Amino acid sequence: APAGRLPPLSGRVYRRRWLVLLLFSLLGFAQGLVWNSWGPIQNSARLAFGFSGWDIALLVFWGPIGFAPCFFFMWLMDKKGLRVTVLLTSSLMVLGAGLRCVPVSDLEIRKKLIHGGQLLNGLAGPTVMNAAPFLSTTWFSPDERATATAIASLLNYLGCAGAFLVGPLVVPPPNGTAHLVSQSNTQHIKDRIEAVLYAEFGMVSLIFSAALAYFPSRPPFPPSVAAASQRLSYRRSFCRLLSNFRFLMIALAYAIPLGVFSGWSGVLDLILTPIHVSQVDAGWIGFWSIVGGCVVGIAMARFADFIRGMLKFILLLLLSGATLASTWFTLTCLTTVTHLPLTTATLYTSCILLGIFLNSSVPIFFELFVETVYPVPEGITCGVVTFLSNVFMGVLLFFLTFYHTEFSWFNWCLPGSCLLSLLLILCFRESYDRLYLDVVVSV
Repeated sequence: APAGRLPPLSGRVYRRRWLVLLLFSLLGFAQGLVWNSWGPIQNSARLAFGFSGWDIALLVFWGPIGFAPCFFFMWLMDKKGLRVTVLLTSSLMVLGAGLRCVPVSDLEIRKKLIHGGQLLNGLAGPTVMNAAPFLSTTWFSPDERATATAIASLLNYLGCAGAFLVGPLVVPPPNGTAHLVSQSNTQHIKDRIEAVLYAEFGMVSLIFSAALAYFPSRPPFPPSVAAASQRLSYRRSFCRLLSNFRFLMIALAYAIPLGVFSGWSGVLDLILTPIHVSQVDAGWIGFWSIVGGCVVGIAMARFADFIRGMLKFILLLLLSGATLASTWFTLTCLTTVTHLPLTTATLYTSCILLGIFLNSSVPIFFELFVETVYPVPEGITCGVVTFLSNVFMGVLLFFLTFYHTEFSWFNWCLPGSCLLSLLLILCFRESYDRLYLDVVVSV
């Protein structure tokens, strides 16, 4: 660049960064909403479309399966930037949401189209879950980065929460026993489910159109020294990550509890049915645990932006809370052994606290990963980690397809994974390589 064009060393931020963040966050929100469409209304969906229990598990399972080409999306983001990656991702989502709406009278074909739509939406997962730290480094100054990462990564979870609310509110549960449900009632339930599918298709199309109209790859000038600095190549990044013991430690600390928790919350309705919790109550529990997690997560990230170098301490607090809450929930469900009071209030409280502690740890983890392995590109770092967490979630849901008559083993996985994560973070030695560069070089 000519001498006159060199940007100031401290970096520049642009007002439009908030618009870019909003568009990306809405995309994440829509992807979460579409992914979680079926779990909260599984009883109604079984009646309307003839889904089996296996179908419902598979509809949730397309999420982690969609992470198979995760490394391709990371390569695309690294080489082609945000715009190309976001447009490809949102076009897959439009196609997926559209497939679910095709009005075919043959139920078998209809089922296949719905499964295909869920898979295409699952393929959007790698971008909406991994690109947040890349977006925050590209557009935001160092004292806004954790907050931007939190908003961009947590809105995907908020979409999942929205599905807990939208589904049960719009779609009536099947009333009465199977042989008493009338034909007209079945048709009514099917119509309401289709209304949800059309609305979601409209929403995804709108976000795609907005991104097509305006979603730049990067600002004219970088916002910080770290954003402008040279990153490692794709191949060297992987070698660096896989040989970095400290990174592997916190990658497992993130992937195990969050993978287990995602799988668990995806089938929360199934887990709570044996202890006589209704579809609507299970929906509200899922909803508030995620909303609470998003609010606390953004607040924690704001705190991390103000007081830098506190990421490990924040994670220790959150995971201690998650371990206690998950142990409480698991013991409450073992009514025959522990005799703890099993009321709606205790179930709500323990589940919601667990969701708050675990969901709010996500952006803090992301920031810590990027700081630990800098100058590995953000997208690649977070891609490896979310891929790992989806592997754990996939393994868990795979076991669930075999052992779905009794859930106490599934509940015990939660406190076990949180405790393991807490121990890994305790032994972890933190470092802030990216922040050091920004603070020292800018000065």
